Amino acid sequence: MQLELYKNKSWMHDINPSFKLSGMVLLFIGVLFIHNINVMLNLTGVLLLVYLLMTGQSYKLKLLLLVPFFFLFFTSAISMVLFGRGDTIWFEFGLINVSEESFYRGVHLGLRSLAFAFCGLIFALTTQPVYLFYSLMQQWKLPPKFAYSFMAGIRLLPLILEEFLTLRKALIVRGVEQKGSLLKKVYFYSIPLLSQSIRRAHRIAVAMEAKRFSNHDNRTYYYQMGYSRKDPWFVLLILLMIALSLYLGIRLPYVPVTDVRYSG
Repeated sequence: MQLELYKNKSWMHDINPSFKLSGMVLLFIGVLFIHNINVMLNLTGVLLLVYLLMTGQSYKLKLLLLVPFFFLFFTSAISMVLFGRGDTIWFEFGLINVSEESFYRGVHLGLRSLAFAFCGLIFALTTQPVYLFYSLMQQWKLPPKFAYSFMAGIRLLPLILEEFLTLRKALIVRGVEQKGSLLKKVYFYSIPLLSQSIRRAHRIAVAMEAKRFSNHDNRTYYYQMGYSRKDPWFVLLILLMIALSLYLGIRLPYVPVTDVRYSG
């Protein structure tokens, strides 16, 4: 799956992973301070275009990944729309109170959720985890014992899943799967998996200590990560997205609301 996921590359795959991470974190923080629904709508649309056109994956995969996030948009918006506060009431029935202010605030909250989701998808689909940790070790001086521990943990997830399936088949053969309550089933699964994970983690820790992973002063790396000429283009892309969203949101607003925060 990982080979297929990063098979079709774009120019964003060549950006330094730690540099890309810092840019996405700053963009993520900037989205928190946008309260103009017009600007948020523009920024979400631009992020969607970047996700669809510059991540290098097949459109079938990208559209499939969008399904749960559009559901997140709906669930985030509907709670604020139906139960938010406002002065201009559109509909009221029992606890449900739909107002103009709550509607725009709910849509804004849903758009913010989508913006966060697009930032995460863009980063995840254009960054291999191994390159990210190597970049963090080389550019941000992350201790190798932490970076390699994370990478080992990621590699161990398929083994844990395989052990779970094997244990489940063994319990079915012995007739234990059909007996007992839910608490007993949790007990039958949790104790063997936890004990196996503790033993495996101990073996990995001993091996890493024997290979002197705690000493990172003179360590060499299999992958040499560095900055490239495409990194400034990534900064320019972020600045262009923000500037275009602000300009169109202020000069050509879709709705007359400029601040969705309730001040009543």
